[in-house]
Amino acid sequence: MPKETFNDVVAFLAVARERSFTKAAGKLGVSTSALSHTVRGLEERLGVRLLTRTTRSVAATQAGERLLQSVGHRFDEIEVELKALTELRDKPAGTIRITTAEHAANTVLAPALAKLLPKYPDINVEITIDYGLIDIVAQRYDAGVRSGEQVAKDMIAVRIAPDMRWAVVATPAYFATRPPPKRPQDLTEHNCINLRLATYGGLYAWEFARGGRGFSVRVQGQITFNGTSQRLNAALAGLGVAYLPEDLALPHIAAGRLKRVLEEWCPTYPGYHLYYPSRRQASSAFSILVNALRYRP
Repeated sequence: MPKETFNDVVAFLAVARERSFTKAAGKLGVSTSALSHTVRGLEERLGVRLLTRTTRSVAATQAGERLLQSVGHRFDEIEVELKALTELRDKPAGTIRITTAEHAANTVLAPALAKLLPKYPDINVEITIDYGLIDIVAQRYDAGVRSGEQVAKDMIAVRIAPDMRWAVVATPAYFATRPPPKRPQDLTEHNCINLRLATYGGLYAWEFARGGRGFSVRVQGQITFNGTSQRLNAALAGLGVAYLPEDLALPHIAAGRLKRVLEEWCPTYPGYHLYYPSRRQASSAFSILVNALRYRP
């Protein structure tokens, strides 16, 4: 059957159900004369009269009634399926890959996703812990999470956390064996718990600031990790001095398990941002994720 015949059948079904060319034309968004011409063309091709027209009403003939009953519900099923496909297109779905540091994954991403994902069962999120500033485009990530000053200028950055501060801590028992540092340079005389950055293959230099001047101190110690929670646990075990996100250290400081030093030397840094390429075409799933993570003071 030619494709145009299907359109003509749709026109016929509308008229037969409405029993009016005028009402059917309004429903289909066409003129009454165009609709009448379409139905007449269908009748001519089929060689049978489908509608009986009078000045007051329109009714299906026997052939028209047969066509209405035999194919009408099939066209209805097609319309329902097409609508369902449209809804599927608009339904948030897909996998979103994010690279992030462990601290951001635990304190920002996990709490937000715990609220978001139950509402959207077709959204999947894959999180990779990585402290290096990798190329998210080359590595096929949808987005990354880093502190504000680490985000490249050609990326779109959305703040997802407040400003953050770091803390230098160790157990009271550790500081009982040697004098606490009075200034950051004194850390070179302590057993410090280091962080190795995978991308650069080097040890992270602890960052400090005073009087508007920032500087770094490279420390030494017996143990090195590439994760945050491991450094916290090592500090709690008395293995040395650790440089940790303040929010992780504060509960242990308050409980007396850790002692803080050099607080006046620890600066505040821009909080975590979700960043992604400016040319990225945002899916509905990705847009929902960004909105859920967006920091609102």
